[in-house]
Amino acid sequence: MRISLFIFLTMLLGFTTVDAQLKTPAASPMSTVQQEVGLTDITIEYSRPSMKGRAIFGELVPNGKMWRTGANKNTMITFSTDVTVAGSEVKKGTYAIFTKPGVDSWEIYLYTDTENWGTPENWDDAKVAAKVMAKPTKLPVTMETFMINVGSIHNNGATIQMIWENTLVAFDIMVPTKATVQSSIDKMLAGPSNRDYYNMAGFYLDEKENLDKGLEFINKAISMDYEKFWSVRRKALILAEMGKYKDAIKTAERSIELAKEAGNDDYVNNNMKSIASWKKM
Repeated sequence: MRISLFIFLTMLLGFTTVDAQLKTPAASPMSTVQQEVGLTDITIEYSRPSMKGRAIFGELVPNGKMWRTGANKNTMITFSTDVTVAGSEVKKGTYAIFTKPGVDSWEIYLYTDTENWGTPENWDDAKVAAKVMAKPTKLPVTMETFMINVGSIHNNGATIQMIWENTLVAFDIMVPTKATVQSSIDKMLAGPSNRDYYNMAGFYLDEKENLDKGLEFINKAISMDYEKFWSVRRKALILAEMGKYKDAIKTAERSIELAKEAGNDDYVNNNMKSIASWKKM
């Protein structure tokens, strides 16, 4: 019994030791910057190293060598829409930010491969989504901890600012707000689309009210190059709900023709069942 108890206590203490891992503050804590610019969401995730009495640019971060632009894992920037950086179109998605500091000029890269810890072992120019040449600005104050900020925000863009020690480097990002809003305005002025009319007709069918309006809407959808087996099927269902079974049967037969052309057996079968039911009305 004593041996068994000893073994049990040893196992218990062993498991407790494994689970009770000591947590200490990160030397370069993670930070996330989230900013809406126009109609685009920009998110930056990065680690923030501190100076801790060290000289940074030209020493800890050498000039002329690629830098991870922060610490630990890649610094990453995510765009919710396509954007433009230094005249290059950058598709929506996530990119690593790499920089090559210099005394008079910095090279800033948006890199499609984000799965590096630090800089890529083998640099691939084909993975460069955009490259920016930026002039560093000397600040009259010292920034102890590395910081990335989204500033100078306006409807069509913003400036990404990277600050550490007494150096600020920035690059502009343009977002497609004007084009997106204009497209929405044009669509609104053009009136509802065939799909909008189709959906509105479906609403009235589901609610079983304003069926005259539902029939008007589905006819508009079909007249706008939307004579599909599913839209004609919806018209047949509306007609049947209105008690117009003869018209519903004729419409369902047209839906069957379209469904057979498209190879959709489900709609063929559903229409045939409906026709059989409506003939009994």
